[in-house]
Amino acid sequence: MRDMKAVERFRADLVRWRQLVAPGWLAALAAGGEVAAPPSPGWRLLEVGCGCAALFEHAHIPGASYIDTRAFEAEPFWNKRADDVVLGLLLARGIRHDTTVILYGRNNLAAARLAHLLLYAGVEDVRLLDGGFAAWEAGGYACARGPVHLAAGHAVAEFGAAFPAHPEYLIGTRQARALLSAADGALVSIRSEAEFLGKVSGYSYIAARGDIPGARWGRAGADGDVNSMSAYHLADGRMKPAAEIVLQWREQGIAEGLRIGFYCGTGWRASLAFFYAWLMGWPRISVYDGGWMEWSGAGTCEGAGDLSD
Repeated sequence: MRDMKAVERFRADLVRWRQLVAPGWLAALAAGGEVAAPPSPGWRLLEVGCGCAALFEHAHIPGASYIDTRAFEAEPFWNKRADDVVLGLLLARGIRHDTTVILYGRNNLAAARLAHLLLYAGVEDVRLLDGGFAAWEAGGYACARGPVHLAAGHAVAEFGAAFPAHPEYLIGTRQARALLSAADGALVSIRSEAEFLGKVSGYSYIAARGDIPGARWGRAGADGDVNSMSAYHLADGRMKPAAEIVLQWREQGIAEGLRIGFYCGTGWRASLAFFYAWLMGWPRISVYDGGWMEWSGAGTCEGAGDLSD
């Protein structure tokens, strides 16, 4: 009953409500039952993590395969790898433009990172498990054990559509800088208050404190925890109603009609904010891939200022 109520809530709040799935929906799908908005045949279920293969082997959602974000990100800034590399990773896992891909994570920010890259690539049906693996476990659903392997099915030879289909979903430093001076633009920091005000960098591997001058604060989560998105989530880790997220954005001058670039430190939190805005149907959104790590490395950092005005 709880999952049915969740589906009804998504219908009311989200343009793309089908893309945020509840654990009960996924359990029914995996068991071969009838579900609302069924995926295409040959759908893929992927657990996304960073260095979490051992945890996957111990317990994961039945039918899932594991994929590591490090396959898609390159040092020094952990930006997206070259398009041909990303394409090769997708084809090896049997993912075409018309493949339904359902994602979850122990840290759902990792899943959101891949969700954004799949949308950038042009995968037309990308879905995210609301609340991630924690919500699956909290629901009492069964887990499987077993080794990491590629997604079920054979590799495919071609993506079947232009790649990437949505290059506008990802921007670099030059485009991020342009948003700051555009009348219809907003560069949005998805970082904690302490990070935004320059009290901490937030990361052990990013020395610089501060934020991008002129950026608007989109909120994130608890100070001192770059994996927290509590400003966006209910206590159980599910997405807050869209109206609540829109209201907190509006208070910082972040509105649907603007050209928006979300960023954080290295892309994970920004990707979740992007995905939620995409669920709402916001039309002109992107992720600034380099984020604070790349911007601060260019020596253009300072505290962003007072949040009270």
